[in-house]
Order: sequence, then structure tokens, then C-alpha cells
Amino acid sequence: MFLSDFRKEFYEAVLNQRVLLLVASDVDALCACKILQALFQCDHVQYTLVPVSGWQELETAFLEHKDQFQYFILINCGANIDLLEVLQPEEDIVFFVCDTHRPINVVNVYNETQIKLLVKQDDDLEIPAYDDIFRDEEEDSGNESDGSEPSGKRQRFEEEIVERTMKRRRRREWEARRQEILFDYEQYEYHGTSSAMVMFDLAWIMSKDLNDMLWWAIVGLTDQWVHDKITQMKYVTDIGALQRHVSRHNHRNGDEENSLSIDCMRIAFEYDLCLALYQHWSLYESLCNTCYTSASLKLWSVQGQKKLQEFFADMGFPLKQVKQKFHSMDISLKENLREMIEESANKFGMKDLRIQTFGIHFGFKNKFLASDVVYAASSLMENTERDESGTDNFIKALDSLSRSNLDKLHQGLELAKKQLCAIQRTVASCICTNLVISQGPFLYCYLMEGTPDVKLFSRPVSLCLLSKYLLKSFICSTKNKRCKLLPMVMAAPMDVEQGTVIMVGIPPQTESSDKKNFFGRAFEKAAENTNSRTLHNHFDMSIIELKMEDRSKFLDALISLLS
Repeated sequence: MFLSDFRKEFYEAVLNQRVLLLVASDVDALCACKILQALFQCDHVQYTLVPVSGWQELETAFLEHKDQFQYFILINCGANIDLLEVLQPEEDIVFFVCDTHRPINVVNVYNETQIKLLVKQDDDLEIPAYDDIFRDEEEDSGNESDGSEPSGKRQRFEEEIVERTMKRRRRREWEARRQEILFDYEQYEYHGTSSAMVMFDLAWIMSKDLNDMLWWAIVGLTDQWVHDKITQMKYVTDIGALQRHVSRHNHRNGDEENSLSIDCMRIAFEYDLCLALYQHWSLYESLCNTCYTSASLKLWSVQGQKKLQEFFADMGFPLKQVKQKFHSMDISLKENLREMIEESANKFGMKDLRIQTFGIHFGFKNKFLASDVVYAASSLMENTERDESGTDNFIKALDSLSRSNLDKLHQGLELAKKQLCAIQRTVASCICTNLVISQGPFLYCYLMEGTPDVKLFSRPVSLCLLSKYLLKSFICSTKNKRCKLLPMVMAAPMDVEQGTVIMVGIPPQTESSDKKNFFGRAFEKAAENTNSRTLHNHFDMSIIELKMEDRSKFLDALISLLS
């Protein structure tokens, strides 16, 4: 059931209890977790934190801990499946679920005792009515008769038969309508308000919100924007809501007493360039490895490289300057940098090069944009350079969000640069070797075993980012108008020894896209129709694991299903 008063029904309920925190492996979940940890620290709430990357880990963690805990808090996992059916908990166990995944499972919505949803009600949830989905058993059983009446009662007996037949028909009609309503409701997968923002609202209601918590809420929202989970409209609306809090927390008068101390933290609203990591890289590298600019200029071609040179010439920036570290560039060039880049970008058809965002200053030396932190934390979480466990990577990513661990954040930024370069190399090679094929209802691309950087793309977040970059670039490179409106399915080898591939489906990249994804249900149906050996282990239903040998029959089923 939905909670209306988070403070009373959630926070005060767990205040004097030991709770288990189950946190998904995405940056928004990390940020929500940091805010909740800070609140728990204030009130000395005992908790155990367990990172979970999929349904199997969630089930395992629950089975291991169910005897020690009564209260479980799930962050960015658990809302979109029937939790009670999957976990089979005892009747006194309570789950508090703060999850951005939509649609929310109807059983979770209408369970009054064990499932408590920490969800913003202003998202357009469109939950089906209770009576359309659930029906009392007594209504259906009726008073069945055994049919052994004497002939005098025949008329009444015939009336009963007619009545029973009508009941069965009504029951069938109701079942058919229920299936239709559920299909419409569950057909598309999408994302609601960031969990970090929901947790920040809780802190604000309790007057315990700190500047650090506000920053984590900003990073959580920016994670949704960077990974293309929400619409531009939703992003701008949520940025506006956070901007009011930023003004309140970072208000400074001009007098000396309120001037910044050297280790102070300050958040500021920025109308900045959406160039990836440009303040920690060179302007040249950033332009080459940002999806929007790389796709618009078609940098994988010789013509595109010429265009890039023209772009710098138009701005009047010498190549020597743009190829060195951003902080080493001439101050005279940096002063009007944003306006100059925007002016030239407009001439080259790049109209959306600036974005509303926030930056953070630690003292006078360190400045980061929210998107820098998202790229860094994501890269730390899916680091494939060292064979460390998922939990170790999760803890490192969590640490990188604290201002006391700036060295971890810088480590994450270096990893993010490598990841973005790997994505651009792979996009260029896929387009130049025509690996993107139109399968009719969708575009398809498979990364062969032995492709450079293929190990990185066996991880879900990296593969999703690559798919989105590749689809945008393909749209810019193709002349086929129909292909520009198609969604995309991408697959990469996951575990060579076990012979599995990881597959992801992403919606079409159109201006008016509502970011709703229909591949989750389509994957389930295609697997069912072909008896393919699939594993639906990810919290995003549009990511599945599949046996290599079943790939072609699975794809054939998907094509016929969506045609």
C-alpha cells in the first residue's frame, strides 16, 4: 500500500528497530542509501546494508537474514514484481519499498499489511481499480446444488442452472477484462521520481536535511537524466524543485562573516555544457566522447573529423589549447567558453548543448558537476579492470559520494574516461562495419566475442549506455527515415564458459519519446513461446540473460511478436 505520511508510517516505525537495507546497483539507489544512512546515524538506528544486483541476490539476502530482522527496506528494487509470492515471507515481516521502477505490481499496491510503498503519488501511476483485478471467492462459488431434487422442484432447479450458467459467463467476461486491464497496465516499463529525491523529501519534512543530502538528491536525479530514464520535461520539473532547496541551503550574504571558509561545501545552479567530464579532461577529448556531439558531427568518419576542426576554428580556439587539460587552458578563453561554444554549436546544428544542472565546490580547489559524479560512481560500480566482487565495487562507489573520499571520486573519473572512450570506439566500429541490422520491427546489434572492450559491455549499465549511444549515432548516420523511428535490441557475450549472452532492449530515440519501454514484456513472451533458456534476473525487465544457442530462435520469436 502507498504511505501518505513517510515520517510517521515509515521513519518512526523503524526508529527503534534493527533494519536490513537492500540496495540495488545504480547511482540513484546509492544516493538514496547515503541519505538514509545519514538519517539513521542522526537517530542511532541500527541497520545492515546488503547490495543486491538482481532478483537472485535479493532472494538469497532475504533468506539469509529473515530470522534476524522484521523490517526490510528495499531501494530501487522490489516494486515491479509480487514480492510476497517471490520471497514467501512470514506474516510479521514488513517491507518498505522505495523504487523508481514502474509499473508497480498491483498486489504490492493493494497489500495493506506487509508491503509499504514509499512512492511519490504525483507520478502518473494509473493503478487499476481493486474490483477490476481482485474478486472475492464467495462471489464465484455461489450456492452450488447437487441436482438431485424431486420433479416438483424442477422449475426452481432449471432457474438455478440458468443462474449458474450466467454466473460462469460473467466470471469469464470478468477474467477476460482483468487480463486486458493488466496487459495495458503492465505493457510498458518506465521510471518515476528518483529515490534519492524521495529520501531527501523525508529528511526535509523532519528538518534534518543537510547540504550533503541535497547534493546526493541532485546526483540521484542526474543519474536518471544521464542514463536516459526520464523525459526532459520531468527532469526540468524536478531540477526546479531542487533549485528552491539549493537557494535555501547555499544562501550567502555579502558580508565578511558569511564568506566561504576554505573547506566549505557550496552547491550552485549552473546552465552548463552537456559535455562529459570536460572540466576534468581536455575540451577536445570531451567533445569526441560525448554522445550528442560525436553523433551530430559523425566523428567516426573522416568528414566528421574535418567538421570538428572547423568547429574549433569557428570558435577561434587553437588546437594546442583545446587538446590540453581544461584547467590549464588560457583564462581568457575560459571566461566566455560556454557562450562561444553554444554560438558555434548552433551553426553546426547542435541546438541542445547546454543543460540545467548543479555544480559543487569543495573549498576553492575542487569543482564537480552532478554528471561528473554520476559517471564516476557508475564506472566504479561496474569496474572490470580488477577482478573484485560486486560488493567491493559497490562500497567503493558508495564511498566516492562522500566529500571525505575525493581520491575515490578522482579514481572514478579516470575510469569513466576509459569507459566513454571504449563506448565511442565500439560505436565507431559498429557503424563502420555495418553491425547494426534492421530486423523489421527493431534494429539489432550483436558484439562478437573478441571485440575490444567486450568484457566491459557484459555489465548491464555499461551495455545500456552503449546501446543508447549507438542508437543515437546510427540515427544520425542512416538515410533510411523508417530506421530513425525504430527501437533497438543489443546483445553482448556475458559468460563465455557458461555460453550466455546479455541482451538489452531500448525504446526509439525520438524528440517526443516518453521513455516507456515495451521490451520487458516482449522478452518474457518470446522466451515463453520458444522455451528459450533465459534468466530474467535484472530489476529492469528489459535486460535479460540468454543461452548462446537459443539466441536465433529467441530473436525470430521477438520479430514475429512485434511485427
